[in-house]
Order: sequence, then C-alpha cells, then structure tokens
Amino acid sequence: FCIWDGGFLPSEAEWNYAAAGGSEQRVYPWGPTAPGANANLAVYGCYYNGSGSCTGVTNIAPVGAVTAGNGKYGQADLAGNMWEWNLDWYASPYLNPCNDCANLSAASDRVIRGGSFNGGAPGLLASFRYLYVPPDRLYSIGFRCSRSAP
Repeated sequence: FCIWDGGFLPSEAEWNYAAAGGSEQRVYPWGPTAPGANANLAVYGCYYNGSGSCTGVTNIAPVGAVTAGNGKYGQADLAGNMWEWNLDWYASPYLNPCNDCANLSAASDRVIRGGSFNGGAPGLLASFRYLYVPPDRLYSIGFRCSRSAP
C-alpha cells in the first residue's frame, strides 16, 4: 500500500528518530510527561471512550484525535492507538549504534513500535520495541507510510 501511495514502510531507525524527536531523545513523542490514566496524550489502556475497560472498536480513536500527543515533527499517533509495523526484522539486542540502517536479514518476527489502544503505558515509550509474526493478523497492529523529506 505504501509504495502504491508514494511512500514506504519506515525502518525502525526512521520510526525511532521521529518518535524520539530526533536529537532531543524524548521519552514519549510529545515529551517527558507520563501519559496518565486517560487518553489526553495517547490512546492506550482502553481509556479512549471508556474507563480502562475495552468495549470493542470504540476504544480505537480516529487518526489524529489526540493532538496533545503529536510528535515533534507533527506526526499523530506515534504512541498508542495501533502498533505500527516497521521495515526491520526483529533482532535482540537492537542494532546499536545504528545510523541510517535497517535489519533486512530475514527472521521469524518483524519489529512493531508505538503501543496500542488496549496496551499498557510502557508500550508508549519512544524507546519501546516489540515483535510480531508478519503472516499473522492482530486487531491492534496497523502501519504508517513514510515519505522522504522534500
């Protein structure tokens, strides 16, 4: 889809750069403030349209609904709402240092980042990374298309 739409799936390094606010190395995409037990900064923990108890798709927010949680460069929903696929295959430990790199060595799992509407607060950290098997589907995983800077 991303290629068809003129974009690409971001590498883990690209995704992390955006979520951490580049050289600012933010704790969360919006800054240092913890998200709290609500959906004021990020959609997580089933707090959107609820009180911490999931009630189906009503806990998934429309894209951009929580503007206070936008990243440094204006990206919406970098933390919460839906996990996001990254281009990289998962490796542990994280490739470090990593400068303009991607782990393209095929493995069983790909990297997902950002946390989700039904996940806990740790998944919202800019540094938090998780993994999932690409052929499998999960209602809390989506994707974000990136574009090169003009």
